[in-house]
Amino acid sequence: MSPYAVTVDAGVRDVRAADRLLVELAAELALPGGAFGCTHLVRGERPRVVLSFTAPSPFRVDALAAGPYEVSSGVPDGAGRAVLFPGAGALTGTMTVAGLLSASAIDRVAVLGSHGEPDPAQDVVTRGHVRPQWQDGELVLTLMPAAGGVLVPFEVPDPTPCCADH
Repeated sequence: MSPYAVTVDAGVRDVRAADRLLVELAAELALPGGAFGCTHLVRGERPRVVLSFTAPSPFRVDALAAGPYEVSSGVPDGAGRAVLFPGAGALTGTMTVAGLLSASAIDRVAVLGSHGEPDPAQDVVTRGHVRPQWQDGELVLTLMPAAGGVLVPFEVPDPTPCCADH
């Protein structure tokens, strides 16, 4: 893990709000190339979503002083959900599994209900929303089969809130 890592606790309880805050703070921090921005679920008495930023070189954490944030060094765990990672911006539209892996820091993909790796030529429709997770030191994107024989990321961009129609 990078020695240049911080965790930011803004008391956010919603993953989508945490994603938006992470993107805003990343811009303020002027993160160097190769940086990662992740969300982490914190359970217990005060459930919330905290943010972590890691980079291969120093970055300006003083930009966080202006906000009502609790900042600590390091990352809270090794299982973060990556929102910002090298190559994330290139993962749009339809691309092959091989193209997705070569264009980004994602180490591998896993397909729900399947054993082994998918065909490198298999198409992935990203929906502009790719959120891999750290698993045992690897950045892994979970995909699922979709109509038309393509794969899509398991996490959808705009999920329907539970009980939305009640």
